[in-house]
Amino acid sequence: MMTFPGYVAIPFMVLLAIAVTACYLLWRELRNKQMHLWLGSYIRRPSPPRHEGTTHIIFCFVDHYEPGWANPSYQQEVERVARWVRDYPTLAKRHCDADGYPPRHSFFYPEEEYRAEHLDALASLCSGGYGEIEIHLHHDRDTEEGLRDKLRRFTRVLHERHGALSTFPGEGRTAWGFIHGNWALDNSLPDGSHCGINNELVILKEMGCYADFTLPSAPSAAQTSKINSIYYAKDDPCSPKSHDDGRDVRVGGAPWGDLMMVQGPLMLNWTNRKWGLLPRIENGDINGGNLPTPERIELWIKAGIHVRGKPEWLFVKTHTHGAQERHMECLLGAPADRMFSYLEQRYNDGKRYRLHYVSAREMYNIIKAAEAGMSGDPSAYRDFILPPPANCAPKRTAGG
Repeated sequence: MMTFPGYVAIPFMVLLAIAVTACYLLWRELRNKQMHLWLGSYIRRPSPPRHEGTTHIIFCFVDHYEPGWANPSYQQEVERVARWVRDYPTLAKRHCDADGYPPRHSFFYPEEEYRAEHLDALASLCSGGYGEIEIHLHHDRDTEEGLRDKLRRFTRVLHERHGALSTFPGEGRTAWGFIHGNWALDNSLPDGSHCGINNELVILKEMGCYADFTLPSAPSAAQTSKINSIYYAKDDPCSPKSHDDGRDVRVGGAPWGDLMMVQGPLMLNWTNRKWGLLPRIENGDINGGNLPTPERIELWIKAGIHVRGKPEWLFVKTHTHGAQERHMECLLGAPADRMFSYLEQRYNDGKRYRLHYVSAREMYNIIKAAEAGMSGDPSAYRDFILPPPANCAPKRTAGG
């Protein structure tokens, strides 16, 4: 009988050790993936509001398009761009949305990788109605004046030399969407790398940025606590990562703060688990190692991103790094083909759902139309505020 307590203690200690180990592994995984930054928001998120009638799916594909990725040879850069110019129309022509438009690709091109011949090639692709060109930027330990100079030069050459970028009506000033390199918008990485400017939101707005499309950035430490939202952020010039929170864009509301943030989906994918236990992060990134499966598409819809008071217009923004060879088979081949087919079959029956392929600029315009209280078919508001760039007027496909 004396040994009985010891006999009981052994399995208890084993179970305790297993529980402690499991908790440690869970904590480590959360920290490694920076999930502690946003998991609370995810858990507390409200259920999407219900509505009657048709749900409109407004789908935007933004590309951190970097022909100079990994310092390739010049010839490899040329081949990367040429493949998109050659193959994307072939893919896009097989698909159309409820309005007859093909999938529209938004090329966020890096300022620091500028080559006139690459932009000329992309401009020719966009002139066919397949997308638009916007601004991407990698910088490090920068200054306010340095950032202004970069943006001033780049916006001028894109607009005047390549016919890209919209303009603000009545001003003639260029208007453009933005994605920050290395996710470090507004100095948001903990070590201050890949940016250096705490008042970046103010500068972007003053230089012509109509909205930022960087987020989500998970699993980066630059990820904000606010997720699955379209909102205005107010810059604190004395502190980094001012866009960590903000005010939702809402019907009947007005602009607030300094810059609109247009986020893509950030969800937990329980159908794809690490160690068979922990859900993987769904961040809308489409690439050769993370194909756009139906299960992922359903999560993008489930994220329920909308302008407050307008739940029948759902905004889905996915992203990629399309100039990398390891992703091109996915983006220009069968996986992307299946993604568009699934969207059209599942979310474009004309009654429950209508699908709209849009550029980043068009998504912004539709958001502003929702904010202004407009109703009906969102496709009518593709050019609500900002007109198309000179070389990028959208064209319907045959039969559209």
